[in-house]
Amino acid sequence: MFRVIPFLCCVLLWGCSEKPAGSSVEKTQASPVQATAKLALNWYPEVEHGGFIAANTLDLFKAENIEVEIIPGGPGAPQAIIAELAAERIEFAVSDADNVVKARSAGLPIVALMAPLQNSPRCIMVHEASGITSLEQLTNVELAISDSRPFALWMKKKLPLTNVKMVPFNGLVGEFLLKPDFAQQGYVFSEPFVAKEKGGDPRVLLVSDIGFNPYASVLITTEKVIQEQPELVRSVVTASVKGWQEYLAAPVATNAAIHEMNKDMSIAALEFGAKEMAALCKPAEGIAFCGMEKDRWDVLVKQIEEIEDIPAGSVKSDECFTTRFLQP
Repeated sequence: MFRVIPFLCCVLLWGCSEKPAGSSVEKTQASPVQATAKLALNWYPEVEHGGFIAANTLDLFKAENIEVEIIPGGPGAPQAIIAELAAERIEFAVSDADNVVKARSAGLPIVALMAPLQNSPRCIMVHEASGITSLEQLTNVELAISDSRPFALWMKKKLPLTNVKMVPFNGLVGEFLLKPDFAQQGYVFSEPFVAKEKGGDPRVLLVSDIGFNPYASVLITTEKVIQEQPELVRSVVTASVKGWQEYLAAPVATNAAIHEMNKDMSIAALEFGAKEMAALCKPAEGIAFCGMEKDRWDVLVKQIEEIEDIPAGSVKSDECFTTRFLQP
């Protein structure tokens, strides 16, 4: 179960001059800070934020002469961070690509800068004993899910969902452990491990298997920040990319930092998650690490139009993202 950490509270990540255990790089000597920024997470600190937290823990932001405040999220954060960006109270946030599309349809000038998770970790967790082996077989269960999110609307459109009762998702695995006819949303490297660690029998069914596969853990900002502070954007992106490379290569020090920020994520769960991340972060051939393709955004926009979550023609896919700050 995940500890509740108030959204928009300050997190202080420690620093020291020696090399952290489990890190493949030396911590960078502090440079004069030339800019500061706030980066809000879309959930409690977990492995899907690993590269951004690594950039802070290993002083990679400071190497770019910037000071970045990491702001933890929680259940309300996915919507709140978009509002915070639009109100100019933060400069950066972590979100999913579908949230970018919806924000732009609503007239908010949100832009994706990099996509560490090339494949969505979104899954539905069922009991092994249920005999359900695909999402098409999802029947006769109580399903804890954020039922207004695009992935859930896609499931409603594409799946029979016979005798499936949808209930609110609270981010915990307690009901799953208690009820044999219960399923819930999750991330493949998080909730299933926690459930198994607590004696459950989870089976993972990826939502991407039915064609809905948006980029995840996307670094986002606004058009105004890009226009007025391009060097800040470049520095944050550069440090974040290095942070993700470091996290995937040597996650131990960063996992310790994540655990300090979210005590309910055990080191064992974080170790498992970091290993699972590698396949999700691997880009398609010819695509840069953390890069993005217009074709993927085209598909996503059309899918969200298909489920009638945005009006047709309200979003131009090439305005949803930019790769100009990613180094070749």
